[in-house]
Amino acid sequence: MKSKAKQKLFVNNMITYGLVIAAYVIMQALIAADQVSSLLQGLLVPFCIYVIMAVSLNLTVGILGELSLGHAGFMCVGAFAGALFSKCVKGAMDPTAAMVIAILIGALVAAVFGILIGIPVLRLRGDYLAIVTLAFGEIIKNIINAVYLGRDSSGFHFSMKDSLSLNLAEDGEVLIKGAQGITGTPQAASFTIGVILVLITLFIVMNLTNSRTGRAIMSIRDNRIAAESIGINITKYKLLAFSVSAALAGVAGVLYAHNLTTLTATPKNFGYNMSIMILVYVVLGGIGSIRGSVIATVILYLLPELLRGLNNYRMLMYAIVLILAMLFNSAPQFVAIRERLLEKFVHRAKKPAKEAA
Repeated sequence: MKSKAKQKLFVNNMITYGLVIAAYVIMQALIAADQVSSLLQGLLVPFCIYVIMAVSLNLTVGILGELSLGHAGFMCVGAFAGALFSKCVKGAMDPTAAMVIAILIGALVAAVFGILIGIPVLRLRGDYLAIVTLAFGEIIKNIINAVYLGRDSSGFHFSMKDSLSLNLAEDGEVLIKGAQGITGTPQAASFTIGVILVLITLFIVMNLTNSRTGRAIMSIRDNRIAAESIGINITKYKLLAFSVSAALAGVAGVLYAHNLTTLTATPKNFGYNMSIMILVYVVLGGIGSIRGSVIATVILYLLPELLRGLNNYRMLMYAIVLILAMLFNSAPQFVAIRERLLEKFVHRAKKPAKEAA
């Protein structure tokens, strides 16, 4: 029985990896054949960023069962930490190598913030947790907009006023310019790097979910009191899930920062609407469904762009897709139809295999 369950789990994971790899191969073939517009090519790296964000948020919302609205804040922290490192070593290191180190730094810094925020915040539940995490995202964005950081021969200089108050020497340069953010970050991000990071994110989240630790986290989600009664350390596992989710959001932030030449902490980039948009991807993909988060992000992110030519009906069609996705994932009748179709598909796939044997 256990071997069958493990086999089914392995097949499901391979299907998820296969979908991502197949999409990458198809897109690369279309790009090589010059069948993809420059607009669509420009959306490929952001698409990878949103997939990473959706999968990582699903770890908190779907697997842990806690509503977080500050995911864009962790992305913002990771983005600025990674971009600051790349700016400091620009010209001294290979851009790709610098980006790999920047990814590790962004993930680490975001994880540290996840732990610092998680220790007091995860004691709250429901709406209170959502409000506090939302406030964290807004506070982080506003603090970064007030920070000025410079570097000269004597070291780093910090100020919360303006760049003149840094008192830099003649050889100095301003690294973070307050609301103007960081300029001159190497554009080292590519679709290939994005897909690799998506696969790493899927590997981490799916293996964590299906491990003993993941089962402990899901037991907390299902029944906190019962989990605590059998000796599960509630604080430890909640903090672990929250910090891993934050670290992966930081990775998405570094990828985002290296896809631009200028990084600014604006409401559009790292504000409340960003967190809500990622939450929409998670909910419509199915809370707790990792593959669903990937598919929902593909559809909901690319659809408005593909329908840009139908300006009068674009948002109407987008709204219809949202409603259908919600019904398909939540309505009992649709769920029953989906399961019936899946059973038929699996049965048909097994029949030729048995005949061949």
